[in-house]
Amino acid sequence: MKKTLLATAIAGAAALAATSASAATVYNQDGTKLDIYGNVQLAYSYVDQLGGDPESELGDNGSTFGAKGEHKINDDIVGYFKAEWEYDADESKGGGNGLNDGDQSYVGAKGSFGDARIGSWDQLMDDWIQDPITNNEYFDLTDSSSNISDGTDTSSQTREGNKLQYMSPVMGGMQFAVGSNFEGDGEDENVTDSNQASFFAGAKYTVGGFSLAAVYDNLDQFEATNGSDIGDQYGITGQYTVDALRVAVKAERFAAEADNADVDYFGIGARYGYGMGDVYGGYQYVDADDGSDLAADNGGDDSFNEFNLGVTYNISSAMYTYIEYAQYDRSGDAGDGAAVGIYYGF
Repeated sequence: MKKTLLATAIAGAAALAATSASAATVYNQDGTKLDIYGNVQLAYSYVDQLGGDPESELGDNGSTFGAKGEHKINDDIVGYFKAEWEYDADESKGGGNGLNDGDQSYVGAKGSFGDARIGSWDQLMDDWIQDPITNNEYFDLTDSSSNISDGTDTSSQTREGNKLQYMSPVMGGMQFAVGSNFEGDGEDENVTDSNQASFFAGAKYTVGGFSLAAVYDNLDQFEATNGSDIGDQYGITGQYTVDALRVAVKAERFAAEADNADVDYFGIGARYGYGMGDVYGGYQYVDADDGSDLAADNGGDDSFNEFNLGVTYNISSAMYTYIEYAQYDRSGDAGDGAAVGIYYGF
């Protein structure tokens, strides 16, 4: 499941903002507020497999339940938290299918000084660089994060968890963020006997409908068992919004520590709110060095043309349906497919 970008509001003008249906406020008194929210997401997909027949599935697409709250510390500072859990809406009956996976959980404070938080949430690279190109319902274009692995099954957890971040207020159109992922030697996903901590930073400039963002992440929390680094991530994205149209371009690199193993991504995406939903699409050229895992996994191919297309239709302000198609230019058409789904948010 991708981070859902709720389809265009029925009014149409708010199509391009990342929104969710109104949360239910269960407490709001004396400067303290508590909301609960969530969604049910189901999709039917048909996806080509490498070395096998295509597979179809009616499955959950990231159904979530969450709570968030805030309270006033003083006239300038607000403390807040957010916690989300995922569950399987397609097969909820039975053990292990309830609130079985954590998603985002963090606590922080915000005010005129900016925003400081600690916990688990998406990479800055994801939010500022990758999402403006394709933040779709089922299929996305690939990105530099897909090349990150520390040899365990917890690379996503390591990428998003144990994080500290400071984000500045917007000053003259400029905003910056700095932070770290810390993996202590007591963490199960830490594959060495020493503490590991990354450094990431980004800057964004916005003027009118145009914005430009750049992010760097040294990925030092992914030190390998042999003591070597995994590599670094770099990215820059520009986007322009006019009326109900948003267009974005991206250049992104996974700079591997190993020789001849870098992967570059150059993408363009667009989203248009037509009044009853969104129509969107993206194209990306992927250039992988011969020594990269991506080239090795695809029979030595080192360049790929990816694209996806989709359209949403709003049934109501809280409910919409969609259809998507994606093609990745991989060996055996692996990953190519189509999906149709429905989303209800509260």
